Amino acid sequence: MNYCDAMREKIGNDPLIIVRPSVAILNQIGEILLYRYIGGTWSIPGDILQLNESVEDCLKRNILRDIGLTINKLTLFGVYSGKELINRVEESGDEYQTVAIGYLCADYEGKIAPDQNQGIEAEFFALNELPENIDPFIKNKLVELKTQFKK
Repeated sequence: MNYCDAMREKIGNDPLIIVRPSVAILNQIGEILLYRYIGGTWSIPGDILQLNESVEDCLKRNILRDIGLTINKLTLFGVYSGKELINRVEESGDEYQTVAIGYLCADYEGKIAPDQNQGIEAEFFALNELPENIDPFIKNKLVELKTQFKK
């Protein structure tokens, strides 16, 4: 059982603070890797930190498992929290406040091979041609990223 599930058994639907490392993976031509569960919203890859796991190990585990890439070097982009990162799961009523830790990565190995068992799709997009169905928070952070590249 993962950490969030174990905590949910103890606290029910009450708000739970989670740490979610995420990574903006850039290819050689500056496109960003986005992924989603089929029919869902596009986002950057990430996962929920588990007990006894570093944020870097969390990302490496998740990216290899879900997308098939091996992450070599990560650069911290930013740490985010606040009201805009409070979520409620409609089906269960569970509430979460996320502390998001964003990284950049241009040093990786392998080819994109999304986990078909989980119904994941992944592809690279140009920063000025992002898909319409993208998480609004992530879209805002990608605009910041694009601005930084122009400097």
